[in-house]
Amino acid sequence: MMLNDIYQNLDPIALSLGPLVVRWYGLAYVAGFALAAFIIYRIARRWRLGLTMDDLLTLMICAIIGVVVGGRLGYVLFYGDGYYLAHPLEILAFNQGGMSFHGGLVGLLVGGAVAARMTRVPYLTLADLGAIAAPVGLFFGRCANFVNGELWGAPTDGPWGVVFGGAAGMMPRHPSQLYEAVLEGLVIFCVLFVLSRRLPLRPRGTFVGVFLVLYGVFRFLIEFVREPDVQLGYLWGGWLTMGQVLSAPLVVAGIALLVYAATRKLPQEGPRRLPAPEMGEGPTTAS
Repeated sequence: MMLNDIYQNLDPIALSLGPLVVRWYGLAYVAGFALAAFIIYRIARRWRLGLTMDDLLTLMICAIIGVVVGGRLGYVLFYGDGYYLAHPLEILAFNQGGMSFHGGLVGLLVGGAVAARMTRVPYLTLADLGAIAAPVGLFFGRCANFVNGELWGAPTDGPWGVVFGGAAGMMPRHPSQLYEAVLEGLVIFCVLFVLSRRLPLRPRGTFVGVFLVLYGVFRFLIEFVREPDVQLGYLWGGWLTMGQVLSAPLVVAGIALLVYAATRKLPQEGPRRLPAPEMGEGPTTAS
């Protein structure tokens, strides 16, 4: 067998018990959120933010809802190409796949705003914690994309080419899912984790700023070796993809946020707890 005759024949179903079907993609989400919660908890302790388990639970619930709803709606709006306007009930067909990172990011930012209000933790502190943990979820998600044989790369004659079969054909292709798992997942996490352990603590907004810049750059570059979505194709010049269009603004936003963080120098802070009422205070009843 030639070196580039690598066939991807992994089963996307991890476990099947009668009508119960557990897919690797679903397990990737569970693992990503579980590890993200653990990372946020440990970093919050190291930063001495005073987050309680209730605060962490509130944050994770808001994050999960934001990522799932935002990711699905983002795919419908950015990559649906009008299909879901004609078939609106298909929007709820999560079992058929179709999630957008950029939509999930917007949903996560909105969910973070809700969590910040509920926990009284400064929004950018929560965003920084989430930015450090998010690459772990990206890593598992991209590995699941590879297992599913989806979001494959462009054809290549390199020895690392993978044959996905099916709609991808029998030609070796870049395993772009694994490129993204390494760059968007492992590399970004390592950079942010190291920064999180440096003293003094980086000001509010630094970590989410670095995340946006690195993700935007890595995703823009990987799109050159990733096959565009078939329903959209290239948007301009035979190379510009929707992923690149959506990623470029992330770099700009990340740079702006880093400038803001360096200028304002706001410290990382925990929950702003309301003062407990003193003894004897509170409503009284007339006799």
